Amino acid sequence: MISFRKISLLGIFVLMQVFSFSQCAMCKAVVESDMQSGGTAGENINSGIIYLMFIPYLLIGTVGYLIYRHYKKNRLSNNV
Repeated sequence: MISFRKISLLGIFVLMQVFSFSQCAMCKAVVESDMQSGGTAGENINSGIIYLMFIPYLLIGTVGYLIYRHYKKNRLSNNV
């Protein structure tokens, strides 16, 4: 049987999706109007998107490297 908690979480996720779509439309409208008037907001938003996209990959890569180094160190110490 479906619990109240699962239904609540589903409702929250649906509402979050609606709000995110509206925000994207607003950002698009602001950038389009700024670009028509000769502004550079579009370039700055693209730089921000790349920055936000790069950070998770950097963190995952760092954690992966640390795990690899840990396992390599343990494997070498067990062979001796």
